[in-house]
Amino acid sequence: MPSEFFQRIRLLVENFGTAHLPTVALASASLLLIILWPRLNRRIPGMIVALIAGTLATAIFDLPVVTIGSRFGDIPTGFPRIAIPEFRADLILPLLPSAITVALLAAIESLLSAVVGDSMTGDRHDSSVELVARGVANVVVPLFGGIPATGAIARTATNIRSGARRPIAGMIQALTLLVIVLVAAPLARFVPLATLTAVLLVVAYNMGEWRQIRPILRLSGPDQVPDYVSILRIHGPFLFGTTEKLSEATADLTPFAPIVVLRLRNMTALDATGLHAIESLADRLHESGRTLLICGARDQPANLIERSTLYEHVGTDGSLPHIEAALARARELMAQRENTPTLPA
Repeated sequence: MPSEFFQRIRLLVENFGTAHLPTVALASASLLLIILWPRLNRRIPGMIVALIAGTLATAIFDLPVVTIGSRFGDIPTGFPRIAIPEFRADLILPLLPSAITVALLAAIESLLSAVVGDSMTGDRHDSSVELVARGVANVVVPLFGGIPATGAIARTATNIRSGARRPIAGMIQALTLLVIVLVAAPLARFVPLATLTAVLLVVAYNMGEWRQIRPILRLSGPDQVPDYVSILRIHGPFLFGTTEKLSEATADLTPFAPIVVLRLRNMTALDATGLHAIESLADRLHESGRTLLICGARDQPANLIERSTLYEHVGTDGSLPHIEAALARARELMAQRENTPTLPA
């Protein structure tokens, strides 16, 4: 399979006639079970039910599908042995660039995963605790034959959408893996890859913000944003280390229209420094005769804004739920300006 997306899709379409019917049937049944199970019971995730059902069906009926065991072999059981690596001073400098790269990538991905989790739960993580814990784990794991690990957005999103809200969820996941390694490893070899495919498909779908596609398409059409509106967007966490970007982008206000809309739907986290930067922007725009509207704030930023004094700077009607409402409010403001008589000097 090629790594490029469109080449892979083309290859799949060209070979559609070679589909293995038992595999397609099992994957389809697993997908339907994951989708329909929440109607029967929301306390037990449908993915777990589908995984158990697919594994039992494969083992009991000896289905001719690819499993973990047939593709990758048996999963080792028992505790791994501790192996202290030999210290090689001559390898430090050659491996140092690669080690630093892996460490930085692991830190970035772990913090990004934590920020995504914050945006989904309205909580706020401690970056220092996250990095120290990840560092300790990555120092100890290689002693048991493991490789460096990072926080994973897919697993985090799946846990949260399944109801996880506290660190106990990670502990239960670790204990579950321990039980599988010590007790259930011989059974894991029967897990069909078709069922895992259905699970991954649902995870990928749940991670997509599909409801945002329609507003994006509407805004991408002609004459959707009037000339009296300028739109600013904040992507990712807007914390103390990134607020200067907003100041730099708005240092000169002359290019901006009378009404400026600040879209926050892609802002995953906000702190007091970022909040102060938005308040300062609102004051500067007001002094220049312009108006600031904010829209689309997600859970954690919205909760912080609700408890802050930002409404004193933008007004209670200056915070809108989405871009359509912000554009409608902009039309109202422009109509009011046009109907306001100008007093003679």
